[in-house]
Amino acid sequence: MPPKGQIRRNVARPTRGGGSAGRGGRTSTGSRKSEEGMRLGQPGPAPSRVKRRYKPGALALKEIRRYQKTTELLLLKAPFQRLVREICANVTDSADRWQSMAIEALQVATEAFLVSLFHDANLCAIHCKRVTIMQKDIQLARRLRATWGAPV
Repeated sequence: MPPKGQIRRNVARPTRGGGSAGRGGRTSTGSRKSEEGMRLGQPGPAPSRVKRRYKPGALALKEIRRYQKTTELLLLKAPFQRLVREICANVTDSADRWQSMAIEALQVATEAFLVSLFHDANLCAIHCKRVTIMQKDIQLARRLRATWGAPV
């Protein structure tokens, strides 16, 4: 209780050593538990960050721009190589050897074919006043290519 004549004010007083660890105060490294129930020195929970939310379609446009800038192959090489070897084994009986450049040439041609097929399918979808490619768009694009003599 303060002496008579003095008014008690809520003023923060610096601590000396013990008590709560404020600015520059010491913290205990013992095995006492902190207020949350975790041991001192253990990593705490990750800070809660709000996940970035993009507008619908913004990430798709970002991916389109990224893939249009690059020239690297989009299909993974090992699965494509296994697919080529499997198809070759189904067609022929002998175990053929493949040069790496031959498989790479097949992969480049396959990706070019798929890109042009999706382009034509996208045009078919836009013609139907849609923005989503459906299976019937790809079938129509392949059918139109066959009538014009292009490889199907």
